[in-house]
Amino acid sequence: MSDSDPLPDASGPGDPVWHHSARVEYALTRWETATPPRFRDADATLPEVRDWADRALKDPAAAGAMLLTGLTGTGKTHQAYGALRRIAAGGPDRYELIAMNSADMYGRLRPSHVMGASERELGRLSKVQYLFLDDFGTSKTSEWTEEVTYRLINYRYNHRLPTIITSNLPARDNDGPDLTDFVGDRVASRLAEMVSALVPMIGDDRRRGRGAA
Repeated sequence: MSDSDPLPDASGPGDPVWHHSARVEYALTRWETATPPRFRDADATLPEVRDWADRALKDPAAAGAMLLTGLTGTGKTHQAYGALRRIAAGGPDRYELIAMNSADMYGRLRPSHVMGASERELGRLSKVQYLFLDDFGTSKTSEWTEEVTYRLINYRYNHRLPTIITSNLPARDNDGPDLTDFVGDRVASRLAEMVSALVPMIGDDRRRGRGAA
C-alpha cells in the first residue's frame, strides 16, 4: 500500500467496535419492544441490581435469578427493567426477553379452545433467555397455578436460565404470608437455590408521591 492509498474503513463489518455497537442497538431495540412506555426510562440504580445485571451479561448461565421484594410502589419494577436495560446496553451476543405481569401469564396459560396453545405458551416462557415475572404471588393460588409455576420454574432451574421476579410478598416471613405459601415447597426449594440476588425494597409508595425515589 502506498502513502496515497486510502486507509481501510474500520467502521464496518469486521471491526470489533462496529460489531459491538450493532449488538447494543439490536439488544436495546429488543428491550424497548418488551418494555411498557412507563418504564422506558428505567435505570438500575441499586448496586446489587447492577451487579446481577453485570453477571448476567458476562455469563447468563451463572447469573441465577434476582428476586426483588417489597410493598407496592417501592420501585421493584423500575429496577427490574433497569437491570434488563443494563444487560442490553452491554452488547450481549444474544438477547431474548419476555416481560410479563404474573396475572397476565396465568391468563395466557389457562386452557383454551385452541388445542395446544397453553402448552406452546408455557414452552415459550420456559425457554426464553431472559424472563421477567412482575407481581409474582398476587394471583389466587390453586393446584393448577402451583403445578404450572412448578413446571415453569423447574425448567428454568434445570437449564440455568436467568430470571427476574418481583413480589409484594417477602421471600420468608415467620409472622405472615410469604412466597412459599403461594408457590409451594417444590418451587420454593428451587427458588432458594436459583436466587443469587435477593433485593428487599423499602420506602413509601412512590406512585402516591410520598417519600424519596
